Order: sequence, then structure tokens, then C-alpha cells
Amino acid sequence: MVPELNTSKSKKAVLLLEDGTFFVGKGFGAAGKTSGEVVFSTSMVGYPEALTDPSYKGQILSLTYPLVGNYGVPPYDLNYGLPLYFESDRIQVQALVIHELCLEPYHWASTRTLDRWLSDEGIPGIYGIDTRRLTKKLRTHGVMLGMVKVCEAGEEPNLERLLTEAKRIQDPNLTDLVKEVTVKEPVHYKADGSKTVVLIDCGVKFSIMRNLLKRGISLVRVPYDFSAKEIMEYHPDGVFLSNGPGDPKKCVKTIESVSELVDKVPLMGICLGAQILTLAVGGDTYKLKYGHRSQNQPALDLNTNRCYITTQNHGYAIDTECFCRTPLEPWFINVNDKTIEGVKHKTKPVFAVQWHPEASPGPYDTEFLFDTFKKMMEVA
Repeated sequence: MVPELNTSKSKKAVLLLEDGTFFVGKGFGAAGKTSGEVVFSTSMVGYPEALTDPSYKGQILSLTYPLVGNYGVPPYDLNYGLPLYFESDRIQVQALVIHELCLEPYHWASTRTLDRWLSDEGIPGIYGIDTRRLTKKLRTHGVMLGMVKVCEAGEEPNLERLLTEAKRIQDPNLTDLVKEVTVKEPVHYKADGSKTVVLIDCGVKFSIMRNLLKRGISLVRVPYDFSAKEIMEYHPDGVFLSNGPGDPKKCVKTIESVSELVDKVPLMGICLGAQILTLAVGGDTYKLKYGHRSQNQPALDLNTNRCYITTQNHGYAIDTECFCRTPLEPWFINVNDKTIEGVKHKTKPVFAVQWHPEASPGPYDTEFLFDTFKKMMEVA
């Protein structure tokens, strides 16, 4: 049984898809209306990290795990000057879709409920719907545009009007989503070591930055549209290409910069960064049917035949046919669908992976890639 909200009257809510399908449920978080690309994640834990991941910008996130919110929301503790339990300074998803909402979380570090957190940040949520039916639809059709409407207490949703609006939703991937999540000015983070990396911020997760800082690597976090000339003025020992939301082909200036940087410094990329690197050296990318969003994606090392279980969150992939015309070679593939999961330059200290070696939450099996990047800078 779906629990009632701790209010005098439950708020009604509805999720509508572009094809006219709709799901009626109950609202939590903030009342209001929002639209975006409806995607699903099979991760069982980690909603504080997922909701604050900038890669979800422009998306309505549905979680397949049935009970959500049972360990509440952690405090705003800092590590290396960055929030320890969150991946950015705010919730990034457009809305959250779940089956059952926990109203009485139990965890020693919990400071508030999921309901309160979403309400505090103005994010609508809907619960009490058949998320399994929604997931099966998205797996068959592919990701779809959709809308979430959470009514005020006592208000009734106007389904006819909302269905008409849902058919006219603009695809957020047609816009420059990275522009909305990148820093506006360079930000410096000092570590104890001697190496400095310029981090091109396309929507970086804080856990990526923590992994570099704890290895003694100082960071200069710059906007995604910085030129190669501006980046090299910092005399970096390496350049890092971050994750981020949307279609990599929209990052035109980033692609131009990376095309020059590949020949100048060691470079590592994650997720969107892998796609941008591929485009920068003449490769191609394409949109996946429903993407990889989970904590159990198997990535096979083509050199050692070892398989790693990885955390992923991406809707685009690298074209497998492009390697004949680029200086890159495939390094990892996804065991499930054989898509490219990692690439490396044939002659330069340059590589990138589609998954998140920083995880948050785990698995942490591939954190060694940050050490690989550091060693590249030491011998360059």
C-alpha cells in the first residue's frame, strides 16, 4: 500500500508522455509543472547522488527500485571544500518519478525526508504509479518526452489540457544543456601535490573532483567554452574532460578546444568527455535507445579480457565504425550491448571512459583510472 503524505490532503499528480500515455499518482516535493526527457535508472541506492548529478539536467528521472527515500537525505558536510554526499550544489533533475515514497526514513546521518528536500528545492515528484509499466514502455519505445504536474492540495489536474501540452514538449537535447551546468568563471582548488589539471566543466560531478584532489592534484575548473589557448595559459600538467548532460555535438567550442589539446597535454575524459574526445579527433556519436543508467553495467577490457562492474549515466554512445578514421582505438566495450565504453589514443597519453570510475555510490573497482591519469602526467 502506498503511504499518505504528511499533509492534511494529499496532492494529486500526473505523469504524461508525448504519445498520450499518462500515469495518475500522488505528488510530493514542490507543486508545479515541468517537462523533460523521461529516463529510468535501475540503481537500487544513491538517490542523493543521482538527483544532484548534472548529467540528468533536462530529464525526468524514474527509479525502478520500488521504495525510495528510506534513508532520508544526508547533511551538507564538506570534503576538500565540496559537499561530501552530493554531486553538485543543487538538484538537477526536472522531476522524480517513483513507486513508493518513504515518509519516515531511518539513518543516523539523515537530516530531512526526500519529500522535504524536493520541496525545499522546488522540484516536483510523483509516486504511487506503476513504474514497472513505465520502464517496460521506455525499454520498448526508447526514452520519451514527458511532463509532470503536481497539483496544490485540493486541486484537480486538467488532463485534457495537459495531454495537449505534452504533445508539444521541446526536446531538451536540442538545446545547449551544458551551458546551464558549467561554471561561469574559473575556480581554483588547491591540493598538496605538484601537479595541476585544468578541468573542463561540462557538468562535473563533485566526486570526480574529490578523486583528483585526494591524489594531490590541484584543479582549475573552467567553463566548457574555454579555448585551448585560454586553457594552456594555466600551464597544466593535464586536462580533464568531465561528464555532463545532453548531446555532445552541441558542445561545439569544447570539441574545437579538445582537438587542439590532444597534441599538447595528457588528457582524461569521463562520460560526455569520452564522446567529446571522439568528436574532437574526427569520430562520431549517436543516441542510444534508452541509455545506460545503473550501477551494474559490465565493461570489458579488450586488452586483458577482464570485466569490471561500473556505474553509468549516459544517453549517447561512440560510433563503433569511426575508429578507422581516428587516432583512437577501442579499449572497453559493454558486455550487454557491445557499445564502446572506453577509448585510448594510439600514440598519445589520452584516454576516456563512458562510465564513472568515481562511482558515488559504488562500485569503486575502476578508481585506478585516476591513478593511470596521474602517472601519465608524471612521465609526460
